[in-house]
Amino acid sequence: MTVPDGPRRWLSPGPAATPVIVDPAERRLAVTEILVVLTVTLGLSALRSAFSLLDAVLAPIPLADQQVALNALAARNGLIDLALQLTRVLQLVGWGALGAYLLLRAGFALRAVGLDRTRPWRDARDALGLAGLIGLPGLGLYLVARALGVSVTIAPSTLDDTWWRLPVLILSAAANGWAEEVVMIGYLITRLRQLGWSENRSLLASALLRGSYHLYQGLGGFVGNLVMGLVFGRLWQRNNRLWVLVGAHTIIDVVAFAGYALLHGHVSWLP
Repeated sequence: MTVPDGPRRWLSPGPAATPVIVDPAERRLAVTEILVVLTVTLGLSALRSAFSLLDAVLAPIPLADQQVALNALAARNGLIDLALQLTRVLQLVGWGALGAYLLLRAGFALRAVGLDRTRPWRDARDALGLAGLIGLPGLGLYLVARALGVSVTIAPSTLDDTWWRLPVLILSAAANGWAEEVVMIGYLITRLRQLGWSENRSLLASALLRGSYHLYQGLGGFVGNLVMGLVFGRLWQRNNRLWVLVGAHTIIDVVAFAGYALLHGHVSWLP
């Protein structure tokens, strides 16, 4: 059976135009750089997440009866809590900035990964559509996984109802989108291309890592983010518009964080 040309290009794209590093010393430095970046950013988060899930599974309480807060109180004093929340936002911004800076150091202009301002309105439109495509099925998957007992109860926010809660949740959503998409897609896939990895192999590595640092949410969180990583990564490999992914991720998280904060306790279907 012959696969149509369009689906074939999506499932098995050809090699990217990124030059492959052939010098052994430069390759070792590139591998070391990738390992260092992942160790100080989302790779370490994946390891902590795996241990967190193991601890939850071994607990006497069923997984579905356990709760994980994505944006939780960090201090009893309100102003100190605000400062710590903003510090976490700054850390995420720094992770994404590190990935972007290292791409520049490697000789890639930011426009080469789709971080330019040539088409803001079109990027915003595409981000909104992608957020709907991923966000709604993602919510359904979470509710099914929780009903099956393979996901913890996720509380997107347990912050007190203060004047700064919604602004901080929006900033947190934007920082998440920036850090994850720049590091996992723009930086990691580009560097793996330079090592000669195929598009499918680099895509799978990025998506598996994305799913892994969401393991603390249970099987549903892993699967949902694995699928998100595959879709986002392939779209970027095809269209090279990283701002679309950052925007879509931000919209998904804003709806989840701010929506939960506003609706929790007022609707019966929201755990």
